[in-house]
Amino acid sequence: MPFPPDPHMPQRAPLTSGRLPLQGLTILIVDDSRFTCDALRLILQRAGARLRRAESLEIARLHLGCYRPDLAIVDLGLPDGRGEDLIAELSSQGFPVLGLSGDPSGRGPALDAGAAGFIDKPIGSVAAFVRLIRQLVAGAGAEENGEDPPAPMGDPLALRDDLARAAALIAGRGDAGYAKAFLQSLARASGDAVLEAAVHQATTGFDRAKLAIMVEERLNALQTMA
Repeated sequence: MPFPPDPHMPQRAPLTSGRLPLQGLTILIVDDSRFTCDALRLILQRAGARLRRAESLEIARLHLGCYRPDLAIVDLGLPDGRGEDLIAELSSQGFPVLGLSGDPSGRGPALDAGAAGFIDKPIGSVAAFVRLIRQLVAGAGAEENGEDPPAPMGDPLALRDDLARAAALIAGRGDAGYAKAFLQSLARASGDAVLEAAVHQATTGFDRAKLAIMVEERLNALQTMA
């Protein structure tokens, strides 16, 4: 579920050394994957940022009509359109935006749309990610302490919810291209190389039956762990 818009955003405090590197910043994440958003939440909140989430272009624009975050992270594949459109809107207003995708080929379109940078799913270096945000918002790098903690994985419950959504998309008669992109991005973000390869290689009518079985197996495994 998206975070509710907050019309009463406090003034952002300047970033100073000795504080959490992103303390005082509000970041809007526009992504339809709960699993990805949970992983980003763990990184950004630990760095001191305040987060808002929108799962579609429509909800993102509702948020932006109520307050102005310090930075937006926008996924390229969204249920109601392309993230590049929102990136172009925000960048034209001088707004710092990072593009986000589980498909590395999305880097070019995101940058062409005006993104100041691009993030692959899953996040590689936590330190570099936090440093990039500081550079974009405040023109300052993160404090160097020689440590780069491993990027956290999202909550298994969030992964289960995303897999259930993927199963519904595969079984439905909606946009097959969006369904395939959502599942491939989820597989990449969760480190599931077997599923990612199966989605990438699917050519015969999206090979829905095979992918549906693979998703169901993973859902069953998560249910067993619960």
